[in-house]
Amino acid sequence: MRLKNILIAVDDIERSKQFYHDLFGLDTVLDNDGNMILTEGLVLQDKKIWEKFLEKDIIPESNTCELYFEEPDIETFAQKLEKMYPSIKYVNRLMTHCWGQKVIRFYDPDGNLIEVGTPMERAEKF
Repeated sequence: MRLKNILIAVDDIERSKQFYHDLFGLDTVLDNDGNMILTEGLVLQDKKIWEKFLEKDIIPESNTCELYFEEPDIETFAQKLEKMYPSIKYVNRLMTHCWGQKVIRFYDPDGNLIEVGTPMERAEKF
């Protein structure tokens, strides 16, 4: 078995599609009216559909999970983020952890938490 996709609920699929394309270069693989699959396995689901399916409200900025991306040129990414989305809500601006990894954390337009970090050397592959 393997993990196939990650689904996030969004208010406006077109806005989210543009956001993830602008910042991460993700493109549409399948658009199925309220359910859109992007490259790298990210699925955008219309919030109303997800709430109806779950019979629960979606809680933005719940901080229970994050989307994690790696970017070697993180300084350029941070500048691009600031230029393209100046009103983005940050959890932390570009910082360096004590182990040397540079990271930036912020919310997408729907309150989904995103972390972008520099690649880490791994002792073993997963």
